[in-house]
Amino acid sequence: MKLVFAGTPEVAVPALDALIASGRHEVVAVVTRPDAPAGRGRHLVASPVAQRAEEAGIEVLKPARPRDEDFLTRLREIAPDCCPVVAYGALLPKEALDVPVRGWVNLHFSLLPAWRGAAPVQHAIMAGDEMTGAATFQIEEGLDSGPVYGVVTEPVRPTDTSGDLLTRLAFAGSGLLEATMDGIEDGTLKAVPQPSEGVSLAPKITVEDAHVDFAAPALRVDRVVRACTPAPGAWTLFRGERLKLIQLALLPDRTDLAAGELDVGKNNVYAGTGSHAVELLWVQPQGKKPMRAADWARGVRIAPGERVGPADVG
Repeated sequence: MKLVFAGTPEVAVPALDALIASGRHEVVAVVTRPDAPAGRGRHLVASPVAQRAEEAGIEVLKPARPRDEDFLTRLREIAPDCCPVVAYGALLPKEALDVPVRGWVNLHFSLLPAWRGAAPVQHAIMAGDEMTGAATFQIEEGLDSGPVYGVVTEPVRPTDTSGDLLTRLAFAGSGLLEATMDGIEDGTLKAVPQPSEGVSLAPKITVEDAHVDFAAPALRVDRVVRACTPAPGAWTLFRGERLKLIQLALLPDRTDLAAGELDVGKNNVYAGTGSHAVELLWVQPQGKKPMRAADWARGVRIAPGERVGPADVG
């Protein structure tokens, strides 16, 4: 089939690579979000998908909005058979959905109908799911509600961050997307409507969602930190400034610390929660680079009884 691939971030690149290398289909163009400011200088930088497509000599389309007439005209000129999508980042209007004969097929990083929306991996970790996966489905005008072609499953490991899990799903999903394109082309694959039960929503994680409440049970604290790593980054307050929490460990046998109370050992930093203590392993103070929590604690000279969280403010 003649394909136009839509995607933007690094997590979409493995699927693009798989389709380019398939030998069976031709990726004739890529649709991606416009160049965005990045780095200290805030210079405009092309998306990872755009960079990969340019390396491969593939035409790149960067509409400000997918309903722009110039983009729709070019898409109709290309006349793709099918448009595979991975984390494109914009809603597709009906005028675009109607162009490819075999529609737009999305690779979504959840076992639909669970976790429809922008942040399925983060929400799966935050909810404590033990199993997740990826699904390919036919895009329609509803939110991730179209019929499903296929799925792959992936266990959620106890120490997984959203970055860890998303990386594994990106590679597992790339094979699923390629197989879905093959099955659509040869007619062996039919999309099956999603069940009406088991629907859950996964809206974008906000900075406020990433605020860690040390009065919550330790398991909840751990899940929020892992779900929000690397983005948007879990955080708390210490002496009125934000402290990013990058990695911690559960200490179920230690229950003597109040919620948010810090205890500093020679090479360890412990914090109380609503259940048992956790050990802070890696943190990032405001305006500084990530560092071991023990190095941070030595630098700020934590006093007995000091806390992280709202209780330490004022």
